[in-house]
Amino acid sequence: MTSPMYINSVPVFKQLLTALKAILARADAHAVANSIEPDAFLQARLYPNMFPLVKQVQIAADFARGISARLAGIDVPIYEGKEKSFADLDGLLAQTMEFLDSVNFSKFEGSETSEIVLRPGTPKDKETEWSVLSGQLRLAAISLSCHYRLRDFAPQRADHRQA
Repeated sequence: MTSPMYINSVPVFKQLLTALKAILARADAHAVANSIEPDAFLQARLYPNMFPLVKQVQIAADFARGISARLAGIDVPIYEGKEKSFADLDGLLAQTMEFLDSVNFSKFEGSETSEIVLRPGTPKDKETEWSVLSGQLRLAAISLSCHYRLRDFAPQRADHRQA
């Protein structure tokens, strides 16, 4: 029987990352078709204090890899984060999907009671230990979903930067 932690993480992450790849492909095609500089999308921010699109995609991929690896009790693969183009981001998401496909569901057995330590990315955040059952998986899915919300980067929002 497949672990509920696997069922509630890897397939969900793969579904969201697949959709994210499709959204990025459409944004790339739109930029090419309308002679829009790709950086108009890649460096766009939904709000001034948010990371640009490139970083949001990197974070989404990091979360999917990190949470899956921690739940499976294996080393988290680390990528350099030097993506600068739609093709680079597509490659990052493909690598992440390959990693998710490589994680054996049997490694997730018993992870329901494990503790996961998070080290948030800002200095003012404190290291946090979470019991998986107390919400770590929910936090991961919510965070991935927030970074996935790229449909808010509708093409018409970046068109004003062409003027």
